[in-house]
Amino acid sequence: MEREISSGGVVIRKRDGVWWMAAIEVPQEPARGSKRTVGRTKPVVALPKGAVDPGEKPLETALREVREETGVEAELIAKLGDSKYVYSRTWGDGQRVFKIVSFYLMRYRSGRINQIAPEMRIEVTRAKWIRLEDAARLLAYKGEKQMVDRALEYIATHPEV
Repeated sequence: MEREISSGGVVIRKRDGVWWMAAIEVPQEPARGSKRTVGRTKPVVALPKGAVDPGEKPLETALREVREETGVEAELIAKLGDSKYVYSRTWGDGQRVFKIVSFYLMRYRSGRINQIAPEMRIEVTRAKWIRLEDAARLLAYKGEKQMVDRALEYIATHPEV
């Protein structure tokens, strides 16, 4: 079974006493055999993440992916953990892949959400701030929901954040 290693971030900021998190919307392709077009499908809400490039450390990847996919710069607070799962490719060979995604809790530093390069629009429909307390309900993937729960726990036990 092939392996993939990725990394991403839960980027938070506090405004008016409320914690917000950077999320991305990813266009979802219609199911095979569906007559719906890509433009008419509902976007998937996810955390910014991507493949670790050769020679790159997972934290470097997470910071890069956050910048590329959301338009914001962030700094490390803590590692939240790893999400591990198996999926079957829906393209090419249809091979099963074991994937590990390392997630980091990050603090917003600068930049404007959704100010991303035009070539990123293939991967990201838009980036937006969502309330951190609503994130687990809005995110599409189980492992990412777990990371948001860990972020909330971290904030609750580390008031200095």
